[in-house]
Formats: sequence, structure tokens, C-alpha cells
Amino acid sequence: MPQRLLDRLEKTFSRFAVSNLTIYLIAGQTFFYVLYMTGKLDRGVSLLAAGRLMEGEWWRLITFPFDPPGLSVIFALFAWYLFYLMGSALEEQWGAFRYNAYILIGYLLTVGVSFLMPAYPVSNTYIAGSVFLAFAFLYPDFTLMLFFVLPVRIKWLALLTWLSYAYLFITGGWPTRLLILASVGNFLIFFAKDLRWLAKREGRHIAWKGRQPSVRRDDEPLHRCTVCGITDKTHPRMDFRYCPQCAGQHGYCQEHIFSHEHVK
Repeated sequence: MPQRLLDRLEKTFSRFAVSNLTIYLIAGQTFFYVLYMTGKLDRGVSLLAAGRLMEGEWWRLITFPFDPPGLSVIFALFAWYLFYLMGSALEEQWGAFRYNAYILIGYLLTVGVSFLMPAYPVSNTYIAGSVFLAFAFLYPDFTLMLFFVLPVRIKWLALLTWLSYAYLFITGGWPTRLLILASVGNFLIFFAKDLRWLAKREGRHIAWKGRQPSVRRDDEPLHRCTVCGITDKTHPRMDFRYCPQCAGQHGYCQEHIFSHEHVK
């Protein structure tokens, strides 16, 4: 999303932003989970279906974000833990307003898709997936203990998610394709500029390598943080990025890519 547009919207509507939105969403999902498990509510009441909306069940617009991730206790607890971890990190990184906007865009896109297939029930699973993709893009080297045993960098799990989305988009029906487009829509809106810049940077890097002779010593670093000076040699597991708003090619480590002063 254009930075200036976000800045203007934040100045105007920031007072309406909900802080700790992730906690409220998890609390609502827990409430519906208890109702389902105790038999006081039928599974599916919190699903979104435009056909039901047009029949007068407007409350589905409100209950839809609170649809629990599953009926398995272990799976639900693990899903809520991850959602809290990643959603809270995004809110801390962006601020409450921008995190609210990210969730709202995913919500509105999903509602719009629901009206294109009114008889098809829709859950909020893909919205949670967009939170995961955003977190993995901002913190690619975050290590997740898969099954509480196997350490895996989250960028590899995100890659698997993108590949699975691509496979489902190719092999699935139109309802699946539309939901995938809605689920990644907010991600593409927020990170379009970063994705374009990364593509250009990689293109320039490949072209530069093709023109330069192999004179760089093996012990010479390829990436160096402009702020703290660490390199890919001193910290081989660090993910270095280059800021598109700085003049020239200035690299930064994961800690300083979002907190440095731009070089003019």
C-alpha cells in the first residue's frame, strides 16, 4: 500500500484503531470454541456465507472473524499461540492502525469473494494465513520449533505455503482460487513496493556478478550492516537487506533494517 496513503489514513483514523487486536480475536474464537464443544452452538454458525447474509443472517459478518481454527484442542491451542506471536509482532512493528488495516483489508476481500459464490461457506483460515506470510516476510530467520522438536526457519515454511497456494490455485476450483487471491491480497497491497524493489535488486546483483571478475577473496564479506558493521562472515545466519529509501546501496541487518535513519 502506498506509504503516503497509509500516513494520511493513520493521521485521520488512528484514534479508532484497536490495540491488541490479536488478543480480542483469539478471545472471541475461544468463546465460540467453548460453545461448539459444549454443544450450545452448531458448528458453522460463525462461517461466512453471502447467501445466508442475504436471507437476513447479517450477524455472520460479526461472528466470521471469530470462527475457531479447529475442534482439536491441541491444534487450536497451537494455532492460537502462533497467531498471537505473529499478530502481536506485526502490531509492534507497524503500530495498531496499520495492523488493523492489514486485517481489515483481508476481511473485506474475503467478504467480497463470498458474494461471488453465495452458497459457498467461507472460514477465516486464509486471513490467518496472510498474517503468517507477513510475519515470515518481515522476520524470515525466526526459528519455529516444529512439533516442539525440529527447529525450522519460518521463511522455509512460508515458501511451502506459497507453493501450496500455487498448487491449489492451479488444481482447485474457482471458489478455492478466489479465496487464495483474497487471502494474499492484503499481503500484496502492503508489500508490493518491497517485492518490486527486491526483484530489481536481485536483477542488478545478477547483472553485476556477470560483469565483474572473480577477484573477491573468500574471507571478504558480501553484505555489511551500515549501522552496526556486522557482516555475513561474522554472522553467517543473519539475513541482510538493502533499504530502497536510502541513497546508494546500504545494507542492514535484521535488527536495523526497520530502525535506521535513511541515508540521503
